[in-house]
Amino acid sequence: MKVHDLKPAPGSHQKPKRIARGIGGKGGKTAGRGSKGQGARDNVKPGFEGGQTPLHRRTPKAKGFKNPFRVEYHVVNLDTLEGFGSGSVVDPDSLRARGLVAKRGLVKVLGRGEVSSALTVKAHAFSASAKAAIEAAGGQVEVVPAPWGDRRPPARGNALTNR
Repeated sequence: MKVHDLKPAPGSHQKPKRIARGIGGKGGKTAGRGSKGQGARDNVKPGFEGGQTPLHRRTPKAKGFKNPFRVEYHVVNLDTLEGFGSGSVVDPDSLRARGLVAKRGLVKVLGRGEVSSALTVKAHAFSASAKAAIEAAGGQVEVVPAPWGDRRPPARGNALTNR
């Protein structure tokens, strides 16, 4: 068998529709383009949107991308937790009461520094080194669920704040 012997399986290949071949059959005369107007003629630019500013001019040029669903955390390191007494519970509210994190937002514990006392730490996220250090000191780690649950976070960003 040679290349010129190959042909598609029976029924799989259909002949293309022959439009604009006289007024006799379907797809004749105006050939599905309507009558007159720009769409019936040959000079519509690709990307033309009927006079509306086209997509390639609406989008910013080389400005990058700001993810509206990005999750940002307020960071607390282990050396900051050293000020809490042994056996105490450290949660986002107690951190806010001491002014260690902002009034709103999620809290993440990172592993810079050391923890000598056993603490129960509740936060929205932990780095692997922070989790290991807290548990090595005899403490417990509890992950507080995000306020939006297991779905994606609500959209924020430039596109939504400028409206």
